[in-house]
Amino acid sequence: MFTRKFFIQFIAITVTALNCFAGDGDYSVSKIPEELMKDANVVMRMDETRFEVINIGKSIIKRKYAITVLNENGDDYAYLYLWYDKLRSVNSMDGILYDATGKKIKSLKKSDVKDLSATDEGTLADDNRYKWFSFFHKIYPYTVEYEYELQMKGTYNYPRWQPLNKEKYAIEQSALTIVIPQDITFRYKTFNYKGQPVSGTDKSGKTLRWEVKALPPVELEYASPSWDYIVPTVYTAPDNFKLDDYEGNMSTWEEFGKFAALLNKGRDKLPDDIKQKVHALADGLKNDREKVRVLYEYMQQNTRYISIQLGIGGLQPFDASFVATKKYGDCKALSNYMYSLLKEAGIKSHYTLVRAGQGANYMLKDFPYDPFNHIILCVPLQKDTVWLECTSQIEPAGYLGNFTDDRYVLLVDETGGKLVKTPKYTKQQNLQIRSIQGKIGEDGLLTINVNSSYGALQQDRRHGVFNSLSRDKQMEYLKEQIDLPHYDVVNFNFSEDKAAIPTLKEHLEIKALNYASQTGKRLFVTPNIISRTYSRLKPIENRKYPVSLGMDFIDIDTTVLEMPGGYIVEALPQALKLESKFGKFECSTELKENKLVYHRYIERTGGEYPASDYNELVKFYDQIYKADRSRVVLVKKE
Repeated sequence: MFTRKFFIQFIAITVTALNCFAGDGDYSVSKIPEELMKDANVVMRMDETRFEVINIGKSIIKRKYAITVLNENGDDYAYLYLWYDKLRSVNSMDGILYDATGKKIKSLKKSDVKDLSATDEGTLADDNRYKWFSFFHKIYPYTVEYEYELQMKGTYNYPRWQPLNKEKYAIEQSALTIVIPQDITFRYKTFNYKGQPVSGTDKSGKTLRWEVKALPPVELEYASPSWDYIVPTVYTAPDNFKLDDYEGNMSTWEEFGKFAALLNKGRDKLPDDIKQKVHALADGLKNDREKVRVLYEYMQQNTRYISIQLGIGGLQPFDASFVATKKYGDCKALSNYMYSLLKEAGIKSHYTLVRAGQGANYMLKDFPYDPFNHIILCVPLQKDTVWLECTSQIEPAGYLGNFTDDRYVLLVDETGGKLVKTPKYTKQQNLQIRSIQGKIGEDGLLTINVNSSYGALQQDRRHGVFNSLSRDKQMEYLKEQIDLPHYDVVNFNFSEDKAAIPTLKEHLEIKALNYASQTGKRLFVTPNIISRTYSRLKPIENRKYPVSLGMDFIDIDTTVLEMPGGYIVEALPQALKLESKFGKFECSTELKENKLVYHRYIERTGGEYPASDYNELVKFYDQIYKADRSRVVLVKKE
């Protein structure tokens, strides 16, 4: 992944904003309004960031801010952390520590600033470094004031401003000012910002300023949407820009795609021996989809993922010949290599920019800019489209998983960029089927064989566990998933069907002491052994935010338990059938040939629902929670 570029943009530039360093410097805690102190660990007293475009090839960030740390839970906000590389330099950095009354204690000393490499264990090469400083103060409350200036070689990354994006964090004042020459244009898009930015001019050019004041801490609710839909947020982006020696335009996605194609130009050349291998593998195959699968598996078996954060802002892939020779690469290099293999086989594909992981909402369909942190490959075929995750050595061809599914991405070719959406996996694909066979002893001992099948997104976690962890670690994982008293996993195994919609089959053998509780001559048995829900929500009288539920899925369970000898059924739980906008639920328990047979079906419909629907969701979940814990009563025959 090209994480460095994104991290720089969203940590060092986006944080907050500036207007020629305002603030009176009186940081006495007694001056903080009570409503900002309530439930807060820190209060941002003032935060001014100025992003200034000098010309298309140079920009500067100046930031001054003061943050009051109220308790030890806020200490992480009190250090200064500045990234730099060959395209970005730290011109200055200063800091002052104040006590609770606002009295100065000491200043930052240059000799106390650490200058460290940003390379981690998963990164082979990285020209990124960072400067780090902390006062290490532990007498609360206290205030730190920092001021720094950064200079960028280029104008590719404009700020994303979201001054409040953490819980237990309050803001007294924060502002962003953008200054650009009269002949340069840029764009912005706001969420939850009241009013319009203040426009003006100064000696450096035209200015726009956004400011917020007196924002108390935000308390997230269950299934809250992303911060963009809750707090004031401003996205900004250039039209024309320069990055190192490359110039581009991102006023439209088409133009932005042309820039990405420019960075890739000429980097698809393969060595002759690899060309020969491509034809040896693919030429005799019956269709293009089979060729894609075979070449993808060849790439997986002969390369590995290593982060390489070098080059133009971490954006440009290494040549295909580099990967062919070295047998490794990052997401850019491996996707470009796979593109080159397919090109040699006569199959067109698209280098594809994606915002992977939890931040899919950063991708704004109507606002071209760069939120991307990963590359995948799109292969359009005559009857289908195949998506390839080129950093994985274990994923089947055509499957994306929850890292990159169901989101807008930017396809790139020489004609420009085009927004498309990756597949969304359906309820029927995200299917879990579980069958349990076993028996209950007179002493309450439960002995069961559990056979489960997990489809699509439901198999993602287990797929990773079973393909990357040792057997001991796999056992640890399984035990974390099972909530039974005094139990032991006697044996387990798994198998996989690596299709475009993959499934994973899991077999467990479990013994649980005292599963059936005994009172006198009665045994109490919960027929839902493993698949219980654990969400019991509290009603909220006035919920603030919409309800955002995750993926669609279906779970189907069947449990058959032999009853202990000498016992008969005294009471069975009532069958239950529920249906709501959030999904469906059914369960039933019956006696068949001296066996308890339990059926359970749950279906969830993901998506976003209005806040007014929340208490209906609470009721739906509560009924399921209770049903999952209903018990069968067995009584010993006289």
